[in-house]
Amino acid sequence: MSEPVHTLHRGTRPLLVSLPHVGTQIPADQRHRYTERALQAEDTDWFLDRLYAYAADLGASLIVPRHSRYLVDLNRPRENTPMYAGRNNTELCPTRHFTGEPLYREGQAPDEAEIRRRVALYWQPYHDALREELARLHAGHGHAVLFDSHSIKSELPWLFDGRLPHMNLGTVDGTSCAPALRDALAAEFAAQQAYSHVVDGRFKGGYITRQYGQPQQGVHAVQLEMCWRAYMDESPPYRWHETRAAEVTPLLRRLVQAMLAWQP
Repeated sequence: MSEPVHTLHRGTRPLLVSLPHVGTQIPADQRHRYTERALQAEDTDWFLDRLYAYAADLGASLIVPRHSRYLVDLNRPRENTPMYAGRNNTELCPTRHFTGEPLYREGQAPDEAEIRRRVALYWQPYHDALREELARLHAGHGHAVLFDSHSIKSELPWLFDGRLPHMNLGTVDGTSCAPALRDALAAEFAAQQAYSHVVDGRFKGGYITRQYGQPQQGVHAVQLEMCWRAYMDESPPYRWHETRAAEVTPLLRRLVQAMLAWQP
């Protein structure tokens, strides 16, 4: 392939920020499979690379994929087991929008061979980079923190009931990081009143948080699922909202700083 499937900024402090759903590209040789609506990649975690750009300036590592989750979902296990049992889930290679409608034209959904090809070309390199960067940070600092950051529309009845809080922190019910780190981040949310929040609610952490959060081995992982309404317009064409983004950035910066400052 002519261009890398992700970019990795290697920082100097023990924090890796992962943005697995910020990519928007669908390769030219796959575009014919998708509906016109799907080619707009509406279920992207829009603008998070812009929103967290300061993390690199603070010394954190930052990994950003190029391609859309509609190609392959980097936050799903390669075995394609559901993240949330008993609920509607999107797959390793999603076949539906978050509203339930099909992504692919009739008969164009990927078969097992195509799924394996996408895993090898796009999924595996991202996870190899995650693993290697966490190992580097752990070796250099004695521990590593992985911040897996996401965003989503506030209301999606196909996936969940009602309206999500602005901020949804996931630690896999306290198993993916040390209790003290979970408490430190929860305290940042509790100290403000502008944004509703929950810890280990509907979004407890996806595959990345569950796979790499090994606190007993010195690697601590947390996921943040933030609602679009905190920083952007939730209706097409999904524009960046300058005022909202400026208002939420100080809270996000405090979260990143808390993860940088935390010591096991």
